[in-house]
Amino acid sequence: MKTVLKNLTLLLLVASLAQTSAQNFTKGVNVTGWFQAGSAREIHFTMFTKKDFEQIKSLGCDVIRLPINLHYMTNGEPDYTLDPLFLNMLDHVVDWAEELEIHLILDNHTFDPSVDTSPDVIHPLKKTWAQMAEHFKNRSEYIYYEILNEPHGIDDATWAQIQQEVIDVIREHDTEHYIIVGGADWNGYNNLSALPVYADDKLIYTFHFYDPFIFTHQGATWGSPSMASLANVPFPYAAASMPATPNDLKGTWVESAINNYATDGTINRVRQLIDIAVAFKEQRNVPIFCGELGVYIPNSNNTHRILWYEVVTEYLNQKGISWTMWDYKGGFGLFEKNSGEQFDYDLNVPLLQKLNFTVPPQQEYVKKPELKSMVLYDDYPGPRLYNTSYRSSGALDFYAPNAFSGDYCLCWNDVGQYDAIALDFRPDADLSKLKDHDFELTFKVKTGSPSIKFDIRFLDTKTGPTDRPWRMGKTIDNTVTSFNGQWQEVRIPLKTLEEKGAWDNAWYNPQGLFDWTNIDRIEIVPEHQPLTGISICYDDIKIEGEDIEEVVTSIPEEGFFSDMRVFPNPFIEGLTIEYNSTGNAYHHIVITNQLGVQLKRISNYIDSNGKLSATWNRLSETGQRVSPGIYFIRIKSGNTTRTVKIFAH
Repeated sequence: MKTVLKNLTLLLLVASLAQTSAQNFTKGVNVTGWFQAGSAREIHFTMFTKKDFEQIKSLGCDVIRLPINLHYMTNGEPDYTLDPLFLNMLDHVVDWAEELEIHLILDNHTFDPSVDTSPDVIHPLKKTWAQMAEHFKNRSEYIYYEILNEPHGIDDATWAQIQQEVIDVIREHDTEHYIIVGGADWNGYNNLSALPVYADDKLIYTFHFYDPFIFTHQGATWGSPSMASLANVPFPYAAASMPATPNDLKGTWVESAINNYATDGTINRVRQLIDIAVAFKEQRNVPIFCGELGVYIPNSNNTHRILWYEVVTEYLNQKGISWTMWDYKGGFGLFEKNSGEQFDYDLNVPLLQKLNFTVPPQQEYVKKPELKSMVLYDDYPGPRLYNTSYRSSGALDFYAPNAFSGDYCLCWNDVGQYDAIALDFRPDADLSKLKDHDFELTFKVKTGSPSIKFDIRFLDTKTGPTDRPWRMGKTIDNTVTSFNGQWQEVRIPLKTLEEKGAWDNAWYNPQGLFDWTNIDRIEIVPEHQPLTGISICYDDIKIEGEDIEEVVTSIPEEGFFSDMRVFPNPFIEGLTIEYNSTGNAYHHIVITNQLGVQLKRISNYIDSNGKLSATWNRLSETGQRVSPGIYFIRIKSGNTTRTVKIFAH
């Protein structure tokens, strides 16, 4: 009996140690839309850099989950050989994580929400993970393998057996790294208990949390049915603010969920559902990890959204469950709605505070006209440009050989009509001065098909329901350049581009409304016909001209100020405003809300010694304490005005 007790104690100790060592990370983000490409050749590698990882770590994150369309990174069946280009790019990402000592989960995100997981998935899983384990087996303990994201439409027993076989394949090559495993039914918390007791002692069990679903996914289009029409579902439930069921969702499960929301949309219910995962953790004495959680931004109330994150993450923290929110940038992300997602300007500060992240100083972004030549593609998409290309057929390769210059060129083959190479400016660009100063859109093109034509165009930003994404571009055919199988240069003065109308769920003819100050993206599109069986390559896509000297209007000495500090920011009870000034000037200091409504005028100051210091006690003109949120300090010193964004806890 003593031997049995001793062995049982030893087993419990080993399990406890395994759980402790597996919980080296606590909280982080999913970095999405990066390695979730249709092939290695379509990855926009410079979309994120080591600097992004540094910034994520500065928030207090110690883990990044990296979704990868792993099976698409291969040459397909039967061997599923990983593309060396993919491994080369992923090696760089692993390097960054190890150098920064941030945990990195290599998440096999090869899944389609509209297609059930087939038992045949065993074949690419075993092939790809054997190669991944062999390639990364000597890497540090900061690297983790996640077998497959959200298997669904497959029974628990079948999935459990598949997962066991993949664990075994990984262990043939790598016995050291932790493997993340999950249940069927979208990595549901209810399916954790259906998993067998896997013998491997270096496993972390994962689940995803998006309840109540009609709150977290209101506005989402990818489910069945689409919830695009659902908006303003509150959290927690409040009868007075519940929306009616949209007509297109009546008779669906969504209507039933709305009718049951008084029960399912409460804070207690959220905690009860998380407790299902907690019970599994305690019964099995294994580490568990919430790999995804989040609320979709477009149709949700920001205050309610932030409260949901606070409730969920606080409870996970309390129960010792690590988590990565979906996502960093994107529809569920950490940035303000409809922003340029710039780290220094656009973070959703109240959300970061409730997640217990470190809040970096934020500035007010002011868009300025571009004054210099710009690289749009040169081996990689240029700075501030994101690959948002879309295709219905053929292949797109951002890393094709035989470039005109550098290492790569951009090629696509067998292109469908209206498919597009699309590069999105983030934030939107003001090209008005480049157009006015005779800059040119230039690129190299190569194809051996003399009869083809395609459009190259800029799209401006749709700014409201009555505005349209207007197009300004040019049709390129054999009257513009030769298509003889050799590299050709095309140069188009921006001034000569033609208005092309707009597509906005219907066609709109040109109306002279294109806005050069607000450019959303550039596209290359076979607008006129599909290019079946044809290959076209592009390189050195640029906007070129003689740099414009920025004219700085001199500021009268009486209105000059510098070395401005506003601190603490974010603040709780009060903040201080300090700056230096030269000469005598009236200083008008006003606090406004995000709508520009004046809340407090601090004072009129006359400064004669070059220094000014003022304080705000967070009270409005009526003596009321302003609520947590974003505000602006506007300071007018003589002829100069400066604005600073501030955040009240």
